This record gives sequence, C-alpha cells and structure tokens, in this order.
Amino acid sequence: MGKPVYILGIESSCDDTSASVICNAKVLSNIVANQEIHSKYGGVVPELASRAHQQNIVPVIHQAIEKANISKEDLSAVAFTRGPGLMGSLLVGTSFAKSLALGLQIPLIDVNHMQAHILSHFIEESSTKIPPFPFICLTISGGHTQIVKITNHFEMEVLGETIDDAVGEAFDKSAKILGLPYPGGPMIDKYAKLGNPKAFKFTKPKVGDLDFSFSGLKTGILYFIEKNQRINSNFIKENLHDICASIQHTIVEILMDKLKNAVKYSGIKQIAIAGGVSANSEIRNRLHLAEKQFGWTTYIPKFEYTTDNAAMIAITGYLKYLKNEYADVSVTAKARLKVTQ
Repeated sequence: MGKPVYILGIESSCDDTSASVICNAKVLSNIVANQEIHSKYGGVVPELASRAHQQNIVPVIHQAIEKANISKEDLSAVAFTRGPGLMGSLLVGTSFAKSLALGLQIPLIDVNHMQAHILSHFIEESSTKIPPFPFICLTISGGHTQIVKITNHFEMEVLGETIDDAVGEAFDKSAKILGLPYPGGPMIDKYAKLGNPKAFKFTKPKVGDLDFSFSGLKTGILYFIEKNQRINSNFIKENLHDICASIQHTIVEILMDKLKNAVKYSGIKQIAIAGGVSANSEIRNRLHLAEKQFGWTTYIPKFEYTTDNAAMIAITGYLKYLKNEYADVSVTAKARLKVTQ
C-alpha cells in the first residue's frame, strides 16, 4: 500500500457550507453548516447565502481537518465545487480552495456538483454497497431531475431530464401552497406517512418516455387547493395528511414510471438514486420494492450523503486525483454546468 491520500472537499453551491476530509475512499469528517436565515424568506436568498458562506467557511474547514485528526500539511489535494449553483456562493468556496491549495503547494481539483451527487455512491461505507458499471442514476434535487447512465466514473449520458421544474421544487412549492414552512419537501414526507396516498388524484403530465415535467402538476395542485378552500375554508387543516400523501404518491409514481422506461430502454437493472430528494422515504420504499417486483438491484446512499455535503466533493476529488486531473489556478466558478461537463 502506498501513502494514504487525504483529500479536503469544499462544498458551497447553495446555502450549506460544508467541508470533508477523506482518506482514500473513506470519510474521516463531513461537517455541514446550515443557514437558518433563509427559512423566514421561504427560499434561499443568494446575497445572504454568500455572506453566510464567508462567515462559515474558515471554522467549517478547521473543524473538518481537526475531526479527521490530521494537520493541513497532511492534505494531498483540495477539491471544491466549481458549479452548478449560486454564483456568489460558488465564488466563496472557489477562491478559498485556490488560496489554500496555493499556500500548501498541493493540487487543486474542480468538481462538478451534479457528478459528485452520483459519485457519492463510491464512498466506502460498511452499510452501503457500491454500484457496478454500467448503472442508471436518478438524480433528484431542488434544482435537478435527471436519469443518467453511468458507464464509468466520468463517462455519463443523460437519458432523460425535466423540461421545466425540478422535483424538489415541486415538493417545496406544493408545501408552500399548503402553508408549510421552507424547506417543505421533508414536511410533506413527514405528514404523508399519516395519510392515504389514494385520497386525491392529480393528473400526471404527458411528456416523453424519459423526460419529466412538474410545472403543470404544481399548477394542478394549486387550483385543486384553491377550489376546495372556496368550498371549505378548513380544507387544508382537515385533510393535510391525505393531501401530502396524495401529492407525494403522484410525484413518486412519475419518478418510478420514468425509471421503468429507462430500464426497458437501456436493459440496465442496476439503479441508484442521488441528490437531496433521494432522502424521501417513499422513493426509498418504492426502490426497495422494485428489487422484488422487477429484479432490480438498487443503491441508496446514506442520508448524510444525499443533501449538499462535502464528502461527495471529496470522493469525486479523490477519483480525479487518481487520474492526475488537476485544475489550473485560473479555473473559474460556473453557475450553469451540465452533469456531462
């Protein structure tokens, strides 16, 4: 065995400041500082997010290195999120990573946030299994909904994606319509457990076999709530659990329909999920069931690796480090970046 490789990962694409240290493919620390400030605005405020990153980044990185029980001189490379994300937030992580790598005279590695969500499956954990190539990954978050075919670590092909809104946004907007606090997705999941998923029926959008559309569904939910509120002003209060269960059931059905099509189209039965919405309990249940129903093998990440976190940045950095794929110090943050870039 050669010298251990220690990678520091820095993630600052949206409103969470995170730093992680991994040794080879094992996580030694994964520190996340959440920004509470956005909840009162009902969504992320970019200007406030970048300011909070500036306050959090030094203590978070310090904590990650300390918890990993190493010194910064032990680091082999610094990996950071280049994009996609909020420009102001990305710039904080990018400039810090550059100066740290320069100061320590170690390689700098730029990471695509969307690839990192997928590659979080390669973190070595005793509780989870690593998918073999090729596999299909359903990437579901507040900003993305995609079905991606993964041929090797960095060879990815988008088979289908949303033509309008992301699935996480559909959850959050539905929650907002119901008067639930931000972020609303986890609240819908919580209340759905107590309701009847067949209580109310919502129309599934008609789009291509592998593509998604959620804007029509959001509008349908809004009109449904408004109509029933006019008849009974306590409609939401009296039916909250059933409404949440029905919304969640519809969204998960859409995701499962498309996955079934992707399996049929590609012949690949190794199915992984990634991104913030993969923390949803219903999608996890349905994937477990699919193993029995359709003979799929499913790969579900640990909760802490589903939302934005630096461990996924560090593991991607490690995989790039093994290939000597380093970034130049002139590298710039990119707010828009495709998973294949």
